[in-house]
Amino acid sequence: MAKKRDKKAATSDGQMDVADEPEPAAPAKLGRKAYEREMRRLHGELVAMQEWVKATGAKVCIVFEGRDTAGKGGTIKRITERVSPRVFKVVALSAPTERERSQMYIQRYIPHFPSAGEVVIFDRSWYNRAGVERVMGFCTPEQTERFLEQVPGVEKVMVENGIILIKYWLEVSADEQTRRLEGRINDPRKVWKLTDMDLRSYARWDEYTKARDAMLAATSTTWAPWWVAVTDDKERGRLNIISHLLGQIPYTPLDNREVKLPQRKAGRRRSPGPPVNYVPARF
Repeated sequence: MAKKRDKKAATSDGQMDVADEPEPAAPAKLGRKAYEREMRRLHGELVAMQEWVKATGAKVCIVFEGRDTAGKGGTIKRITERVSPRVFKVVALSAPTERERSQMYIQRYIPHFPSAGEVVIFDRSWYNRAGVERVMGFCTPEQTERFLEQVPGVEKVMVENGIILIKYWLEVSADEQTRRLEGRINDPRKVWKLTDMDLRSYARWDEYTKARDAMLAATSTTWAPWWVAVTDDKERGRLNIISHLLGQIPYTPLDNREVKLPQRKAGRRRSPGPPVNYVPARF
């Protein structure tokens, strides 16, 4: 008999409700070949979406938020690896400067909003004020409450001005977060991802849960709903998010084109004229 648990379930409006229900059986591990085959298909659709955005002058803004190690960076990398960086732009702002701290809170994000023919992806966003800044005490409770009251109106103005705004919250379990953080400690390829803020935040799981729930309740609107993705299985999470993203954009598939290379005039191969330094062929 399946055991029961108190599960944080995502509702259609993006909020998290508690429901006592059976623990679902974990799906079988997705094979690497199956994963890459589906990702290849989705990459083709992302290219079709890109061409539609360029042709129509659409403006797309995608926000990625979530717990530490939930897979935001990896998902963004898979979205952007086969498309043009001139169309798909990733924004990951560093800590605000003293001048930026004196500005209206969302002001430093506005210059990065998409223009016609652009897809802008925020790897964390103005929602820092509802998450890390709130939990770590970088802003006052009053500042957080004011942000939660005002941001739906800002996002409504964005949508009314033609921006397609899509917001994702990536959720990972406590055990999986621990496993991933330990992996960063022991892997020289990933140790740069382990920041002092990650370590300070790790002990504050419940505070982040409370902040997340307040944020979703206050800012998931009909014009800019939150979409929650469970990403304990990174591969399935990425496929689910990209598939959902494509479903939010009214693009049209690319027409099949017959392309033929023109005849090329190529003379006899010549050695380089000036001295050339070749990279050593060690492999």
